[in-house]
Amino acid sequence: MSKTHLLIGFVIGILASVLGSFLFITFFTSFDFISGIQTMKSDGQLGKVITLGSILDLVAFGILLKTNKEMMARGVVLSVIIITILTFFA
Repeated sequence: MSKTHLLIGFVIGILASVLGSFLFITFFTSFDFISGIQTMKSDGQLGKVITLGSILDLVAFGILLKTNKEMMARGVVLSVIIITILTFFA
């Protein structure tokens, strides 16, 4: 059961990062999401956008810890680590 909780936490972390990036690009730039991602990548700013999007992971982590779902919270941390590694190489 703990592996499924870890996977659920990982998915929550990935979705929270994508949602945060979507909200940042939609509200703070004049681009739509896809063209914003392409423009930020060509300008070398994609890592910063992903970092700002990961702020929602902090919220998800706090909520999961508050509700005593430690394995899901570990999954969120794992997703942040994977996103960080992928950002370095992308």
